[in-house]
Amino acid sequence: MKPACRATRSPRPSASASKSIGPKQGGRERRGAPSLSFALLKRRLQSNIAGRKQRGRAVADYELISGIEVDRALRAFVEDEALPGTGIDAAVFWRGFSALLRDLTPENKRLLRERERLQAEIDARNESLSGRAPDPAEEETFLHEIGYLVDRPSPFAIGTRGVDPEIADIAGPQLVVPVNNARYALNAANARWGSLYDALYGTDAMGDLPPSGGYDAERGRLVIAWGRRFLDEIAPLTGGSHAEVTRYAVEDGVLSTNRGGLKDPSALAGWRAGDAILLRHNNLHVEIRLDAHHPIGREDRAGVADILLESAITAIMDCEDSVAAVDAEEKIGVYRSWLGLMKGDLTARFDKGGKPLERRLEPDRHYEAPGGATLTLKGRALLFVRNVGHLMTNPMMRLDGEEVQEGLADAVFTSLIALHDLRGARANSPAGSIYIVKPKMHGPDEAAFANRLFDRTEDVLGLPRHAIKIGVMDEERRTSVNLAAVIHAVKDRVVFINTGFLDRTGDEIHTSMKLGPTIRKGEMKSSAWLKAYEDNNVDVGLACGFSGRAQIGKGMWAMPDRMADMLAQKIAHPEAGANTAWVPSPTAATLHAIHYHRVDVAARQRELAGRAAAKLHDILTIPVAAGRNWSPDEVREELENNVQGILGYVVRWIDQGVGCSKVPDIHDVGLMEDRATCRISSQHIANWLMHGIVTRAEVEAALARMAKVVDRQNEGDPLYRPLTPDSLAFQAAAALIFEGPTQPSGYTEPLLHAHRLRLKSEQ
Repeated sequence: MKPACRATRSPRPSASASKSIGPKQGGRERRGAPSLSFALLKRRLQSNIAGRKQRGRAVADYELISGIEVDRALRAFVEDEALPGTGIDAAVFWRGFSALLRDLTPENKRLLRERERLQAEIDARNESLSGRAPDPAEEETFLHEIGYLVDRPSPFAIGTRGVDPEIADIAGPQLVVPVNNARYALNAANARWGSLYDALYGTDAMGDLPPSGGYDAERGRLVIAWGRRFLDEIAPLTGGSHAEVTRYAVEDGVLSTNRGGLKDPSALAGWRAGDAILLRHNNLHVEIRLDAHHPIGREDRAGVADILLESAITAIMDCEDSVAAVDAEEKIGVYRSWLGLMKGDLTARFDKGGKPLERRLEPDRHYEAPGGATLTLKGRALLFVRNVGHLMTNPMMRLDGEEVQEGLADAVFTSLIALHDLRGARANSPAGSIYIVKPKMHGPDEAAFANRLFDRTEDVLGLPRHAIKIGVMDEERRTSVNLAAVIHAVKDRVVFINTGFLDRTGDEIHTSMKLGPTIRKGEMKSSAWLKAYEDNNVDVGLACGFSGRAQIGKGMWAMPDRMADMLAQKIAHPEAGANTAWVPSPTAATLHAIHYHRVDVAARQRELAGRAAAKLHDILTIPVAAGRNWSPDEVREELENNVQGILGYVVRWIDQGVGCSKVPDIHDVGLMEDRATCRISSQHIANWLMHGIVTRAEVEAALARMAKVVDRQNEGDPLYRPLTPDSLAFQAAAALIFEGPTQPSGYTEPLLHAHRLRLKSEQ
């Protein structure tokens, strides 16, 4: 393995015994390995490492601390960067961490074995049906019998306390970005405020893209007119339109214009004399920026230079699906960026248009307010951090010779780092909470395990109980059908439930892999089970008391270049009762914020609370294609679309360590892709291959054809390496398909991690 994680100094003394050690050879094989292929690749990697070590090249550098083998560079990061300023002694931290790992690792493994048992039961039953899809009542009875489906708990309300208003009270967009990319992380944190003028001018939001070249004055006039109509929507005047205003002023705490005042005077939230008018609507803020010397303001009759919208209310800093972090070197990058956000000193330096720039976190915003008070609004989104799930291990640490369960490490390290916010200025969470999104949990037992993990983490770090809050991703079938029980297991710390089409559909396909061929991906979006799943998420959240206390969220708009379509369609999310939904960029956040002005989500939730709840039987309608006979063109189209998406994503993941990027699809439309895309696409092909819709030869031919397409799409990237049958990226993509049925829950992580580790070992 490339010695990128080696420390540049000698080991330091510690209160606990410590010594340098190398990789153990011949140790016992890890129990519960995700798949045969993963285990074989890991053994091949260990053999490769052993050979390099015999040639005198150091490839791993661990120290034994309180019974844990810790990568030396990781230890240096923790003790020199993460711990100072928290008030926690290093020896005390490692002892507590070690005890947590020893106590919880066996339970983590048991839960993974339970996933395997349930899937084996489902596979055996499905094979016995010989292609007959069970009706929902039959499916429900069977799932109860094997322990997959549990009884719904008696009615209850969540008891979460200490929640910041961005979660409890404000409905608005949510960004998700890879935390290890400092520039993206800062862009997301700073996307709390966005320029409406820029979002309209620079995208197709008004129907077309701006012409090439310099500033187009006619397009600028259309943008300004659009902005004035928006002001008329959210803050109508008593005597006319904002388009007719030639003067904005605040007199005696009241907004005054040449077209009268506000019809609702309480819509004025604040001002800065001669500089800004701050409006409030649906608990969101809009700032009219006044500057008669600005190039735009100079040409505006009222001196308006811009309209700023409160946009990304919250942002998720992702350590999981949008990140490629397979070892200590890459995990340190993840944790270091999160540390910079929590300490407030993260910076990113880059060139833009030939000019060097440095990005930092934005400061808070201050205004005069009616009644003589000062109003301070946060300049940044409230930050969540998304940990990895319960499945994966990582070689950054080892316990008894086995790689540590990565989800256990993430909980401790990201919470430790968040102490810098809690014990400092509380710039992120004035309420004193740490917000962790926990993905890919299967059912209430796994949610209860996450709750115990957070209990133990609070004890290690000296935090009060439930200081760590949890966001639950409703993206696995066993969670969806047991959602009330899942929430009950974390009822005193839950702040978030969120649906996700890609992972949820990937799990749906894998769960019923052996029953029959699944319908096409495009059909999934209008299928009965998916609508019931989306409605059920809202229904259960409302029944459990989420209104005014926690977020009910919806998934990503994946096309960052299609903003007109997003403006037309994504209003469906607040209309569905979701008080947040994911967007792919700060610009998209600004445009999506318009939907939360047009829909009063709190009122909408009150309306929806009285509807008939979604039916479990609809969720249990398995999306197999009974009696379907697709044409050869339809099969080829579906296959090539899936293959091209897998290759386009995997080649960057394996070769460049890029976990999330805008990947052109087969029609050259840029889509924001992460591992969830790979999961659904690879599982879909694996399913069609299993049931004879496509042949192995057809898949192999599609891989060869689509590799050329992906090569062409990336020809301008100097870091890109072409896809050939000998490349590890190509081999990883093929393995995701051909070994898809044997992968745990259809997840892509085991194969992606194994191939990237192998690539790094060979560099």
